[in-house]
Formats: sequence, structure tokens, C-alpha cells
Amino acid sequence: MFSIFDFRHSIFSKLLPLAAILIGPLVSAQPEPRPNIVFVLMDDQRWDDLGFAGHPFVQTPNIDRLAHEGIRFTHAFVTTPLCSPSRASFLTGEYAHTHGITDNTAHDKQSHQLVTWPRLLHDVGYETGFVGKWHMGLDDTPRPGFDYWVSIRGQGQYLDPPINDNGNRRVIKGYVTDIFSDYAVDFLKHKHDKPFMLWVAHKAVHPDLQQAADGTLSDPSAGKFIPAERHKHLYANKPIPRRPNYGVAPKDKPALARQIDSLPPLSDKTGTDDETVRNRLRMVVAVDEGVGRMLKVLEDAHQLDNTLFVFTSDEGYFYGEHGLSVERRLAYEESALIPIVMRYPKLIRPNTSCDAMVLNIDIAPTMLELGGAKIPKTVQGMSLVPWLDGKDGKDFVWRDSFLIEYWSDKVFPRVLKMGYKCVRTDRWKYIHYVDLTGMDELYDLQQDPYEMTNVISKAQAKKVLPQLQEQLIKLSR
Repeated sequence: MFSIFDFRHSIFSKLLPLAAILIGPLVSAQPEPRPNIVFVLMDDQRWDDLGFAGHPFVQTPNIDRLAHEGIRFTHAFVTTPLCSPSRASFLTGEYAHTHGITDNTAHDKQSHQLVTWPRLLHDVGYETGFVGKWHMGLDDTPRPGFDYWVSIRGQGQYLDPPINDNGNRRVIKGYVTDIFSDYAVDFLKHKHDKPFMLWVAHKAVHPDLQQAADGTLSDPSAGKFIPAERHKHLYANKPIPRRPNYGVAPKDKPALARQIDSLPPLSDKTGTDDETVRNRLRMVVAVDEGVGRMLKVLEDAHQLDNTLFVFTSDEGYFYGEHGLSVERRLAYEESALIPIVMRYPKLIRPNTSCDAMVLNIDIAPTMLELGGAKIPKTVQGMSLVPWLDGKDGKDFVWRDSFLIEYWSDKVFPRVLKMGYKCVRTDRWKYIHYVDLTGMDELYDLQQDPYEMTNVISKAQAKKVLPQLQEQLIKLSR
């Protein structure tokens, strides 16, 4: 006899497989939890002053670990090689001509108004922290979107710095890089009930300078590079590697070859001396030790593999290439190239290398996409997530050119009236000086990677130059 129980059992047994088909994908499609983010920003860190980049003796094992266990971007650039504009571009994903912070003067009020990716992540549930040098004005008070705030006024100082510790101003004895690392570790050790984001902005490896009331700085050549006491004798007598364009007088660079009364002509005598370079390399070691401490805290909390860890810099630096010393600002590779490495094993395969042209303005859309926040329409960068996900560039569209821009400096004699707009492609770099007539430059980077021969007046320029000028107009809008 067929009972109602048998009937129900029969129907249930037939529906169960169908339910599994319908429900199963919904269960398996649950998104991964949003990553924690630790973002470490250096000041004036060259891309090639790190172990993973091939430096012959610098000791950066913890930063190297990020590269070996994650992805390194070998052609990463800033769009304005100057501290304040570059940092604003990192935070907003916008070129400087869009966000409006175009120099290192006091942009205190303006920097409070920026729509930054930490602020947007905070709005979608992240716990956010900032530790370090904000460097957009002298103001050390919290910017919108940060729950935890530790900062210095303007440039601050390396030894015994005054610190704004979440509204409590006090002088802390010690070396500023170590102090920032202490605060970073403190934030990471907190109990976090939601995903967290920590921005660590080091003063290193910037020289120690005097800052005026308007936020401008003294001549960088007058500043000192101050390593931690424990590192003062590291690398003693180590020979400094030099690029082929080191000490080469810029004879075919009219803008650099100008006679400036207060300065000697650029030559092999105006390069950065070896001991100054060694001191910069010594300063990096304290940063690397701090990175190691942060990695250990995350490992101990079983959060390291749940955390996207990023290491980068706000611009490069000259060591005497083209005769330029203790400087950045210009469009040459030494100034515009930066390191970017990322570790996040849930998405990034170990020991990955990407040679696509990526920019500091790509950081904001990348963080917003991974953090589940909407990307503003004003963002001009492109998310790096496809590269992190192991795609090879054939499945998506990527840039074939980008803009480097700079506004004439009113403080430093070498770059007086040297505002420029530059377009760089895989092969070409065209630099148009806005305030100087007849001094533009063009380099074939395939044939001349060290930018030693300006070919703007050569026959090969006739075809490519109009195309680059057209791109320059488009990118400047």
C-alpha cells in the first residue's frame, strides 16, 4: 500500500538532486573576504636601490620577500616626480592637473578635501590607520576617513620628532623610522573586527631639511641623509654601482645646459658622492626592519595571507645621471621610475614579474576594487587586478602611453622655468618644456635606454613627433 509518507519521500528524493544543482553554485560562489591592506610608501626611494631589483649589496630581505612571494612591477612610474603631487595621485588615482596639488607648498586645506581611497574604504566598512609623513602642507591633524592617526608636522625630523599621536602632541625620543614602525606594529596588534587598512608613509629616504612657513623646503643639496645609529658604518667602502649616464654632461639637453649664475654646469663633478649614496642605502635598512616586524605581527595573528601588502615610493632620485645630483622632479627614468611590489597569495602567484607600464594613479582603483568600494568617475588610473590575477594582457586593454607632468619651480634654481609635459610610450619619450622655447627633447628608449641622445632634430623624429604631440594633448585633458 502506497502511503502519504512514501509519496513525500518519493517527491523529496527526486527534488533533492535538483535542489543541489540550484543551491550548490550559490554556496560555492560566496566571495572571498575582502583583504586587509598594508601600504608602505617611501620618500625618494629609487627603484634599483633594493635587493630584489639587483642591487649588489644593499640588505633588504623583508622587502625582497614581498617581491619573491608576490608580484614586482618592473616598469612602474609616477606621473609627477615630486612628493606632494605624487602622494595626492597615489591617494586619488588622478593626475596632478586633475586633483590640483601641483607642488610642495602648503596644501593643508586642499588635502583635507581629497576623495581618497582610504576614505572610500572607510565608508564601506574598513578600519583605517595612517602612520607617518602626510607631506601635503604642515598640518599634522587627521585627514577624513582615518580611525587611527599618527603624523608629523610637515617634513618632521629624523631624531626625537614631535608626533601627533591621535590628537596628543608629544616629542618621542628615537629615530623616526623606528618610531613609525612601532606605531604601525601597534595598529596591527589591535583587535580588528572588520577588514583593516594601514598606510605607512616614511620620511626615509628624504634628506633632513628645514621647512619654511609656506611648506617649501631648503635646497636638497644642503640636507643630510641620517641613518639609524646602528647602521652608520654599514657598507663601509662598498663601491657604488653607477649607470652609464652618470656624470655625462647634458650637451644635447638645452634646458639642463642653461648657464645658471648660482650653480656650476652639470658634469661629472656635480654627481652624488659615494658616501651620500651609502647613507641613503643605510637608511633603507631601518625601513626594511620595520617591514619585517609588520610581517611577523601579521603572521603571528594568522592574517598575513589575508593581507595585501604593498611597498612603493613617491618618486625616484638622481645620483649624478646627466650630472644631476640629490634631485628628482625631471622626466628622466631615474626620477620617474619607482618600485612597486605586492604580496597577496590569495590572488598573486609567487615570484611574478610584470613589465607593463603601471602608474601611481593605478593604486587607488586597485584598492577600491579589491576592497569592494565604488571607483569614482574622476579616477584616471586603471585597476591592476587583472595583472595580479595572472592575466598576460591579451584578455584586456592596457595603456600604451602615459603623461608625466611638472610645474615650474619657484624655489630651486636648476628647475626654474622648467615646467614640462612629457608623454612616454614603450619606445619613445617626448618632453615638452612649457616655459622654454626650442628646448624640447625626444628619446628612443629602445636604442637609448639611458636617455643620452636627444633625437628631436633627427630625421627619425619627423614621423613619430606629431603622433606623440597629439597623445600629449589628449593625456593633458
